[in-house]
Amino acid sequence: MTSISDRLDRMARRAQADGRVPALSAALHRADRPLWARAVGGTGNDTALDPESVFRIGSVTKTFTAVLVMQCRDDGLLDLDDPIGRHLDLPAYGELTVRRLLSHTAGLQREPYGDVWDTLRAPAVDELLADLARVERVLPTGRRFHYSNLGLALLGEAVARRRGGTWAEVLAERVLAPLGLTATGVTPGERAVTGFLVDAYSDEAHPEPPVDFGAVAPAAQLWSTAPDMARWAAFLADPAALDPAGAVLAPTTVEEMRWPLTTTDESLWTAGFGLGLILVPRPGRVTHVGHDGAMPGFLAAVYGRRGGEGTAGAMGCAVLGSSGTGVEVLDLTHELLAAAAEHDPAEIEPWRPGPPAPEHLRGMLGRWWGEGFESVFSWHDGALRARGADDPAGKPPSVFAPLPDRPDVFRTVSGREAGELLRLTRDERGAVVRMHWATYRFTRRQEAFGGYDFRAGG
Repeated sequence: MTSISDRLDRMARRAQADGRVPALSAALHRADRPLWARAVGGTGNDTALDPESVFRIGSVTKTFTAVLVMQCRDDGLLDLDDPIGRHLDLPAYGELTVRRLLSHTAGLQREPYGDVWDTLRAPAVDELLADLARVERVLPTGRRFHYSNLGLALLGEAVARRRGGTWAEVLAERVLAPLGLTATGVTPGERAVTGFLVDAYSDEAHPEPPVDFGAVAPAAQLWSTAPDMARWAAFLADPAALDPAGAVLAPTTVEEMRWPLTTTDESLWTAGFGLGLILVPRPGRVTHVGHDGAMPGFLAAVYGRRGGEGTAGAMGCAVLGSSGTGVEVLDLTHELLAAAAEHDPAEIEPWRPGPPAPEHLRGMLGRWWGEGFESVFSWHDGALRARGADDPAGKPPSVFAPLPDRPDVFRTVSGREAGELLRLTRDERGAVVRMHWATYRFTRRQEAFGGYDFRAGG
Protein backbone atom coordinates (compact mmCIF):
# COMPACT_ATOMS: atom_id res chain seq x y z
CA MET A 1 0.00 0.00 0.00
CA THR A 2 1.29 3.46 -0.91
CA SER A 3 1.97 5.64 2.15
CA ILE A 4 0.73 9.20 2.24
CA SER A 5 4.34 10.41 2.25
CA ASP A 6 5.11 8.43 -0.92
CA ARG A 7 1.92 9.73 -2.53
CA LEU A 8 2.82 13.35 -1.79
CA ASP A 9 6.42 12.75 -2.90
CA ARG A 10 5.23 11.49 -6.26
CA MET A 11 2.92 14.47 -6.71
CA ALA A 12 5.80 16.86 -6.03
CA ARG A 13 8.10 15.02 -8.44
CA ARG A 14 5.43 14.97 -11.14
CA ALA A 15 4.80 18.72 -10.81
CA GLN A 16 8.54 19.46 -10.96
CA ALA A 17 9.00 17.33 -14.07
CA ASP A 18 5.84 18.43 -15.89
CA GLY A 19 6.39 22.09 -15.04
CA ARG A 20 10.11 21.94 -15.85
CA VAL A 21 10.88 23.70 -12.59
CA PRO A 22 14.64 23.70 -11.81
CA ALA A 23 14.02 23.60 -8.05
CA LEU A 24 10.75 22.78 -6.33
CA SER A 25 10.29 22.70 -2.56
CA ALA A 26 7.04 21.67 -0.87
CA ALA A 27 5.95 21.29 2.75
CA LEU A 28 2.74 20.28 4.52
CA HIS A 29 2.05 21.33 8.11
CA ARG A 30 -0.69 19.88 10.27
CA ALA A 31 -1.27 19.68 14.00
CA ASP A 32 -1.64 15.89 14.15
CA ARG A 33 1.33 14.73 12.07
CA PRO A 34 5.06 15.47 11.69
CA LEU A 35 5.96 18.04 9.05
CA TRP A 36 6.16 16.60 5.53
CA ALA A 37 8.72 18.35 3.32
CA ARG A 38 10.39 17.49 0.00
CA ALA A 39 12.71 19.27 -2.41
CA VAL A 40 13.18 18.17 -6.02
CA GLY A 41 15.75 19.38 -8.56
CA GLY A 42 18.78 21.60 -8.05
CA THR A 43 19.46 25.13 -6.85
CA GLY A 44 21.28 26.30 -9.98
CA ASN A 45 24.24 27.39 -7.84
CA ASP A 46 26.84 25.89 -5.52
CA THR A 47 24.44 25.15 -2.65
CA ALA A 48 22.63 21.85 -2.20
CA LEU A 49 18.84 21.76 -2.55
CA ASP A 50 16.90 20.63 0.49
CA PRO A 51 13.75 21.77 2.35
CA GLU A 52 15.76 24.55 4.01
CA SER A 53 16.66 26.14 0.67
CA VAL A 54 15.36 29.70 0.35
CA PHE A 55 13.07 30.93 -2.46
CA ARG A 56 11.52 34.27 -3.34
CA ILE A 57 7.84 34.19 -2.28
CA GLY A 58 6.71 37.35 -4.08
CA SER A 59 3.17 38.46 -3.33
CA VAL A 60 2.77 36.03 -0.45
CA THR A 61 4.50 38.98 1.26
CA LYS A 62 1.16 40.82 1.07
CA THR A 63 -0.37 38.48 3.64
CA PHE A 64 2.27 39.58 6.15
CA THR A 65 1.63 43.25 5.45
CA ALA A 66 -2.09 42.61 5.85
CA VAL A 67 -1.49 41.09 9.29
CA LEU A 68 0.58 44.13 10.28
CA VAL A 69 -2.29 46.40 9.22
CA MET A 70 -4.77 44.40 11.28
CA GLN A 71 -2.43 44.53 14.28
CA CYS A 72 -2.44 48.32 14.01
CA ARG A 73 -6.23 48.31 13.82
CA ASP A 74 -6.54 46.08 16.88
CA ASP A 75 -4.11 48.31 18.79
CA GLY A 76 -6.11 51.43 17.94
CA LEU A 77 -3.46 52.96 15.68
CA LEU A 78 -5.75 53.10 12.66
CA ASP A 79 -9.22 52.17 11.46
CA LEU A 80 -9.95 50.19 8.32
CA ASP A 81 -12.21 52.98 7.12
CA ASP A 82 -9.58 55.66 7.66
CA PRO A 83 -8.44 57.47 4.53
CA ILE A 84 -4.82 56.53 3.90
CA GLY A 85 -4.01 60.25 3.86
CA ARG A 86 -4.62 60.31 7.60
CA HIS A 87 -1.46 58.24 8.03
CA LEU A 88 0.69 59.35 5.08
CA ASP A 89 1.28 62.82 3.60
CA LEU A 90 0.24 62.17 0.01
CA PRO A 91 -0.02 64.46 -3.03
CA ALA A 92 -3.03 62.48 -4.36
CA TYR A 93 -5.47 59.70 -3.49
CA GLY A 94 -5.30 60.35 0.23
CA GLU A 95 -9.05 59.69 0.40
CA LEU A 96 -8.69 56.00 -0.46
CA THR A 97 -9.44 53.92 2.62
CA VAL A 98 -7.29 51.31 4.28
CA ARG A 99 -10.01 48.71 3.72
CA ARG A 100 -10.23 49.43 -0.01
CA LEU A 101 -6.47 49.25 -0.46
CA LEU A 102 -6.24 46.03 1.54
CA SER A 103 -9.00 44.33 -0.47
CA HIS A 104 -7.80 45.64 -3.87
CA THR A 105 -11.03 47.54 -4.45
CA ALA A 106 -9.59 51.09 -4.33
CA GLY A 107 -9.24 51.28 -8.13
CA LEU A 108 -5.60 52.37 -7.92
CA GLN A 109 -3.31 51.33 -10.77
CA ARG A 110 -1.35 48.12 -10.37
CA GLU A 111 2.24 49.40 -10.08
CA PRO A 112 4.10 52.54 -9.01
CA TYR A 113 4.72 55.25 -11.60
CA GLY A 114 7.16 54.19 -14.33
CA ASP A 115 8.07 50.95 -16.02
CA VAL A 116 9.14 49.01 -12.95
CA TRP A 117 9.09 45.60 -14.62
CA ASP A 118 11.06 46.89 -17.61
CA THR A 119 13.81 48.69 -15.72
CA LEU A 120 13.69 46.36 -12.67
CA ARG A 121 14.27 49.47 -10.61
CA ALA A 122 11.82 50.06 -7.78
CA PRO A 123 11.41 53.55 -6.31
CA ALA A 124 12.51 54.58 -2.85
CA VAL A 125 9.79 55.59 -0.40
CA ASP A 126 10.02 59.34 -0.98
CA GLU A 127 9.95 58.85 -4.74
CA LEU A 128 7.00 56.46 -4.58
CA LEU A 129 4.95 58.90 -2.50
CA ALA A 130 5.88 61.97 -4.57
CA ASP A 131 5.02 60.19 -7.83
CA LEU A 132 1.56 59.26 -6.58
CA ALA A 133 0.26 62.39 -8.26
CA ARG A 134 1.33 60.88 -11.60
CA VAL A 135 -0.43 57.53 -11.29
CA GLU A 136 -4.00 56.72 -12.27
CA ARG A 137 -7.08 55.59 -10.50
CA VAL A 138 -7.96 53.17 -13.26
CA LEU A 139 -11.42 52.27 -11.88
CA PRO A 140 -13.95 53.99 -9.63
CA THR A 141 -13.37 53.12 -5.99
CA GLY A 142 -15.40 50.08 -4.98
CA ARG A 143 -16.32 49.21 -8.57
CA ARG A 144 -14.54 45.85 -8.71
CA PHE A 145 -11.42 43.91 -7.76
CA HIS A 146 -8.23 45.35 -9.27
CA TYR A 147 -4.92 44.04 -7.98
CA SER A 148 -2.45 46.72 -6.90
CA ASN A 149 1.11 46.33 -5.64
CA LEU A 150 1.12 50.09 -5.20
CA GLY A 151 -1.78 49.93 -2.77
CA LEU A 152 0.00 47.41 -0.54
CA ALA A 153 3.18 49.49 -0.67
CA LEU A 154 1.25 52.44 0.74
CA LEU A 155 -0.19 50.29 3.52
CA GLY A 156 3.25 48.94 4.42
CA GLU A 157 4.64 52.45 4.73
CA ALA A 158 1.67 53.54 6.82
CA VAL A 159 2.25 50.63 9.21
CA ALA A 160 5.96 51.47 9.47
CA ARG A 161 5.22 55.07 10.39
CA ARG A 162 2.54 54.18 12.90
CA ARG A 163 4.96 51.78 14.61
CA GLY A 164 8.02 54.02 14.41
CA GLY A 165 10.32 51.76 12.38
CA THR A 166 10.86 50.39 8.90
CA TRP A 167 8.42 47.89 7.44
CA ALA A 168 11.08 45.15 7.64
CA GLU A 169 11.85 45.92 11.29
CA VAL A 170 8.21 45.91 12.30
CA LEU A 171 7.58 42.67 10.43
CA ALA A 172 10.52 40.88 12.05
CA GLU A 173 9.58 42.02 15.55
CA ARG A 174 5.83 41.62 15.44
CA VAL A 175 5.24 38.59 13.18
CA LEU A 176 8.30 36.59 12.19
CA ALA A 177 9.83 36.26 15.67
CA PRO A 178 6.61 35.44 17.57
CA LEU A 179 5.69 32.69 15.08
CA GLY A 180 9.20 31.26 14.85
CA LEU A 181 9.56 31.96 11.12
CA THR A 182 13.33 32.07 11.39
CA ALA A 183 14.04 31.35 7.71
CA THR A 184 11.86 34.21 6.41
CA GLY A 185 13.28 37.65 5.66
CA VAL A 186 13.78 40.49 3.21
CA THR A 187 17.14 39.23 1.92
CA PRO A 188 17.94 35.84 0.32
CA GLY A 189 20.89 34.78 2.47
CA GLU A 190 23.38 32.02 1.69
CA ARG A 191 20.82 29.24 1.11
CA ALA A 192 18.95 30.95 -1.75
CA VAL A 193 18.25 29.10 -4.97
CA THR A 194 18.65 30.80 -8.34
CA GLY A 195 15.49 31.87 -10.13
CA PHE A 196 15.09 31.05 -13.82
CA LEU A 197 12.99 31.67 -16.89
CA VAL A 198 12.70 28.33 -18.71
CA ASP A 199 12.58 28.61 -22.50
CA ALA A 200 9.24 27.55 -23.96
CA TYR A 201 10.82 25.67 -26.90
CA SER A 202 13.99 24.18 -25.45
CA ASP A 203 15.42 22.97 -22.16
CA GLU A 204 17.42 26.14 -21.57
CA ALA A 205 16.89 27.77 -18.17
CA HIS A 206 18.09 31.37 -18.09
CA PRO A 207 18.85 32.89 -14.68
CA GLU A 208 16.80 35.96 -13.81
CA PRO A 209 18.44 38.96 -12.13
CA PRO A 210 17.71 39.47 -8.43
CA VAL A 211 15.42 42.42 -7.79
CA ASP A 212 15.23 44.56 -4.68
CA PHE A 213 11.71 45.94 -4.53
CA GLY A 214 12.56 49.09 -2.57
CA ALA A 215 9.46 50.95 -1.41
CA VAL A 216 7.27 48.22 -2.87
CA ALA A 217 8.81 45.66 -0.49
CA PRO A 218 5.58 45.28 1.54
CA ALA A 219 3.99 43.81 -1.61
CA ALA A 220 6.62 41.31 -2.76
CA GLN A 221 10.04 41.41 -1.10
CA LEU A 222 10.22 38.35 1.14
CA TRP A 223 12.29 35.18 0.83
CA SER A 224 11.50 31.98 2.72
CA THR A 225 11.50 28.19 2.88
CA ALA A 226 8.63 25.79 2.24
CA PRO A 227 8.48 24.66 5.92
CA ASP A 228 8.28 28.27 7.16
CA MET A 229 5.55 29.06 4.65
CA ALA A 230 3.57 25.90 5.45
CA ARG A 231 3.61 27.06 9.08
CA TRP A 232 2.45 30.51 8.01
CA ALA A 233 -0.37 28.96 5.96
CA ALA A 234 -1.41 26.93 9.00
CA PHE A 235 -1.56 30.16 11.01
CA LEU A 236 -3.87 31.78 8.45
CA ALA A 237 -6.17 28.74 8.61
CA ASP A 238 -6.04 28.04 12.35
CA PRO A 239 -4.38 30.89 14.27
CA ALA A 240 -5.34 29.59 17.71
CA ALA A 241 -3.23 26.47 17.14
CA LEU A 242 -0.08 28.37 16.14
CA ASP A 243 -0.57 31.44 18.32
CA PRO A 244 -2.69 30.39 21.32
CA ALA A 245 -1.93 33.56 23.27
CA GLY A 246 -2.90 35.81 20.34
CA ALA A 247 0.53 37.45 20.36
CA VAL A 248 0.33 38.11 16.61
CA LEU A 249 -3.43 38.37 16.03
CA ALA A 250 -6.60 37.29 17.77
CA PRO A 251 -8.34 34.41 15.96
CA THR A 252 -11.39 36.63 15.47
CA THR A 253 -9.25 39.14 13.58
CA VAL A 254 -7.87 36.45 11.26
CA GLU A 255 -11.45 35.29 10.76
CA GLU A 256 -12.34 38.85 9.75
CA MET A 257 -9.50 38.82 7.21
CA ARG A 258 -10.82 35.58 5.73
CA TRP A 259 -14.30 36.93 4.99
CA PRO A 260 -14.63 37.46 1.20
CA LEU A 261 -15.16 41.11 0.30
CA THR A 262 -15.07 40.69 -3.46
CA THR A 263 -14.72 38.04 -6.13
CA THR A 264 -11.77 38.21 -8.48
CA ASP A 265 -13.85 37.33 -11.55
CA GLU A 266 -17.46 38.39 -12.00
CA SER A 267 -18.44 35.43 -14.20
CA LEU A 268 -16.39 32.58 -12.70
CA TRP A 269 -16.43 32.64 -8.91
CA THR A 270 -13.39 30.44 -8.34
CA ALA A 271 -11.61 32.84 -5.97
CA GLY A 272 -12.49 35.66 -3.64
CA PHE A 273 -10.49 38.29 -1.81
CA GLY A 274 -10.74 39.27 1.83
CA LEU A 275 -8.49 41.63 3.76
CA GLY A 276 -5.19 40.79 2.12
CA LEU A 277 -6.03 37.11 1.63
CA ILE A 278 -7.07 35.05 -1.40
CA LEU A 279 -9.94 32.62 -0.72
CA VAL A 280 -10.29 29.57 -2.96
CA PRO A 281 -13.52 27.55 -2.53
CA ARG A 282 -13.14 23.81 -2.91
CA PRO A 283 -15.73 20.99 -3.01
CA GLY A 284 -17.25 19.82 0.26
CA ARG A 285 -17.50 23.22 1.98
CA VAL A 286 -13.71 23.57 2.03
CA THR A 287 -11.85 26.86 1.66
CA HIS A 288 -8.16 27.33 0.97
CA VAL A 289 -6.91 30.64 2.34
CA GLY A 290 -3.58 32.27 1.54
CA HIS A 291 -1.87 33.82 -1.47
CA ASP A 292 0.15 33.12 -4.61
CA GLY A 293 3.43 34.84 -5.39
CA ALA A 294 5.45 35.62 -8.50
CA MET A 295 8.76 37.41 -8.99
CA PRO A 296 11.32 37.10 -11.79
CA GLY A 297 12.42 33.46 -11.71
CA PHE A 298 10.08 32.36 -8.92
CA LEU A 299 6.53 31.20 -8.24
CA ALA A 300 4.99 30.39 -4.86
CA ALA A 301 1.64 29.19 -3.53
CA VAL A 302 0.93 29.25 0.22
CA TYR A 303 -2.50 28.15 1.48
CA GLY A 304 -4.16 26.81 4.60
CA ARG A 305 -7.17 24.48 4.50
CA ARG A 306 -10.40 25.09 6.43
CA GLY A 307 -13.52 22.97 6.73
CA GLY A 308 -14.52 19.73 5.10
CA GLU A 309 -14.17 16.04 5.82
CA GLY A 310 -10.70 14.91 6.86
CA THR A 311 -9.19 18.37 7.38
CA ALA A 312 -6.76 18.43 10.28
CA GLY A 313 -6.17 21.32 12.62
CA ALA A 314 -3.49 23.83 11.60
CA MET A 315 -3.32 22.41 8.09
CA GLY A 316 -1.19 24.47 5.73
CA CYS A 317 0.84 23.81 2.60
CA ALA A 318 3.48 25.70 0.63
CA VAL A 319 5.04 24.98 -2.75
CA LEU A 320 7.92 27.16 -3.92
CA GLY A 321 9.52 26.96 -7.36
CA SER A 322 12.51 28.50 -9.12
CA SER A 323 10.78 29.07 -12.45
CA GLY A 324 8.74 32.08 -13.43
CA THR A 325 6.61 29.97 -15.77
CA GLY A 326 6.19 26.68 -13.88
CA VAL A 327 2.53 27.16 -13.08
CA GLU A 328 2.30 23.58 -11.80
CA VAL A 329 3.68 25.10 -8.59
CA LEU A 330 0.45 27.06 -8.13
CA ASP A 331 -1.82 24.04 -8.55
CA LEU A 332 0.27 21.63 -6.49
CA THR A 333 -0.43 23.34 -3.16
CA HIS A 334 -4.17 22.79 -3.52
CA GLU A 335 -3.66 19.22 -4.75
CA LEU A 336 -1.41 18.31 -1.81
CA LEU A 337 -3.90 19.67 0.72
CA ALA A 338 -6.74 17.74 -0.89
CA ALA A 339 -4.72 14.52 -1.11
CA ALA A 340 -3.65 14.71 2.53
CA ALA A 341 -7.24 15.24 3.71
CA GLU A 342 -8.53 12.39 1.54
CA HIS A 343 -5.82 9.77 1.99
CA ASP A 344 -4.61 10.66 5.48
CA PRO A 345 -7.66 12.26 7.10
CA ALA A 346 -7.70 13.67 10.60
CA GLU A 347 -8.78 11.20 13.26
CA ILE A 348 -12.48 11.21 14.14
CA GLU A 349 -12.84 12.15 17.78
CA PRO A 350 -15.28 9.93 19.69
CA TRP A 351 -18.46 11.55 20.95
CA ARG A 352 -18.79 11.67 24.71
CA PRO A 353 -21.79 12.66 26.83
CA GLY A 354 -21.69 16.18 28.21
CA PRO A 355 -23.51 18.23 30.82
CA PRO A 356 -27.22 18.92 30.28
CA ALA A 357 -28.57 22.15 28.89
CA PRO A 358 -29.27 24.85 31.50
CA GLU A 359 -32.58 24.35 33.29
CA HIS A 360 -34.17 27.52 31.90
CA LEU A 361 -33.45 26.46 28.28
CA ARG A 362 -34.36 22.79 28.26
CA GLY A 363 -38.01 23.37 27.44
CA MET A 364 -37.24 25.43 24.34
CA LEU A 365 -35.03 22.83 22.62
CA GLY A 366 -36.36 21.00 19.61
CA ARG A 367 -38.30 22.03 16.50
CA TRP A 368 -39.64 25.53 15.79
CA TRP A 369 -41.20 27.12 12.74
CA GLY A 370 -40.26 30.51 11.30
CA GLU A 371 -40.89 32.10 7.90
CA GLY A 372 -42.71 28.92 6.93
CA PHE A 373 -39.68 26.69 7.49
CA GLU A 374 -38.70 24.36 10.30
CA SER A 375 -35.57 24.84 12.42
CA VAL A 376 -34.06 22.71 15.16
CA PHE A 377 -32.69 24.37 18.31
CA SER A 378 -30.26 22.30 20.38
CA TRP A 379 -27.61 22.52 23.08
CA HIS A 380 -24.16 21.20 22.14
CA ASP A 381 -20.64 21.93 23.34
CA GLY A 382 -21.91 24.36 25.94
CA ALA A 383 -23.85 26.60 23.56
CA LEU A 384 -27.33 27.08 22.13
CA ARG A 385 -27.44 26.27 18.42
CA ALA A 386 -29.92 26.29 15.55
CA ARG A 387 -29.99 24.83 12.07
CA GLY A 388 -32.58 24.39 9.38
CA ALA A 389 -34.31 21.02 9.58
CA ASP A 390 -33.38 20.38 5.94
CA ASP A 391 -29.84 21.81 6.06
CA PRO A 392 -27.13 19.57 4.59
CA ALA A 393 -25.00 17.84 7.19
CA GLY A 394 -21.90 19.90 6.54
CA LYS A 395 -23.54 23.30 6.87
CA PRO A 396 -22.43 25.01 10.10
CA PRO A 397 -25.20 25.84 12.59
CA SER A 398 -25.98 29.22 14.02
CA VAL A 399 -24.45 29.60 17.48
CA PHE A 400 -25.84 31.89 20.18
CA ALA A 401 -24.28 33.58 23.20
CA PRO A 402 -26.44 34.92 26.06
CA LEU A 403 -26.44 38.61 26.90
CA PRO A 404 -25.13 38.94 30.46
CA ASP A 405 -27.86 41.30 31.64
CA ARG A 406 -30.78 39.75 29.71
CA PRO A 407 -31.10 35.99 30.38
CA ASP A 408 -33.74 35.41 27.68
CA VAL A 409 -31.91 37.33 24.94
CA PHE A 410 -29.05 35.86 22.89
CA ARG A 411 -26.67 37.24 20.28
CA THR A 412 -26.05 35.14 17.15
CA VAL A 413 -22.26 34.84 17.11
CA SER A 414 -21.84 32.69 13.98
CA GLY A 415 -23.77 31.07 11.17
CA ARG A 416 -27.04 32.30 9.73
CA GLU A 417 -28.11 35.75 11.00
CA ALA A 418 -24.75 36.39 12.69
CA GLY A 419 -24.99 39.51 14.82
CA GLU A 420 -28.77 39.39 15.20
CA LEU A 421 -30.70 38.91 18.45
CA LEU A 422 -32.78 35.90 19.50
CA ARG A 423 -35.48 36.78 22.06
CA LEU A 424 -37.47 34.23 24.06
CA THR A 425 -41.05 34.89 25.19
CA ARG A 426 -42.44 32.90 28.11
CA ASP A 427 -45.94 32.32 29.42
CA GLU A 428 -47.07 32.77 33.02
CA ARG A 429 -45.60 29.37 33.94
CA GLY A 430 -42.20 30.26 32.51
CA ALA A 431 -42.42 28.04 29.44
CA VAL A 432 -41.00 29.42 26.18
CA VAL A 433 -43.98 29.80 23.84
CA ARG A 434 -42.58 32.08 21.17
CA MET A 435 -39.22 33.33 19.93
CA HIS A 436 -38.12 36.20 17.73
CA TRP A 437 -34.91 35.78 15.76
CA ALA A 438 -33.78 38.79 13.73
CA THR A 439 -37.37 39.98 14.48
CA TYR A 440 -38.95 36.98 12.70
CA ARG A 441 -41.46 35.07 14.82
CA PHE A 442 -40.76 31.41 15.64
CA THR A 443 -43.52 29.16 16.96
CA ARG A 444 -43.94 25.48 17.75
CA ARG A 445 -46.43 25.08 14.88
CA GLN A 446 -46.22 26.36 11.35
CA GLU A 447 -47.97 29.70 11.12
CA ALA A 448 -48.48 32.22 8.35
CA PHE A 449 -47.04 35.68 8.89
CA GLY A 450 -50.49 36.89 9.88
CA GLY A 451 -50.66 34.30 12.66
CA TYR A 452 -52.81 31.64 10.94
CA ASP A 453 -52.15 28.24 12.53
CA PHE A 454 -52.61 25.47 9.94
CA ARG A 455 -53.10 22.73 12.52
CA ALA A 456 -55.58 24.73 14.56
CA GLY A 457 -57.42 26.01 11.50
CA GLY A 458 -57.02 29.68 12.38
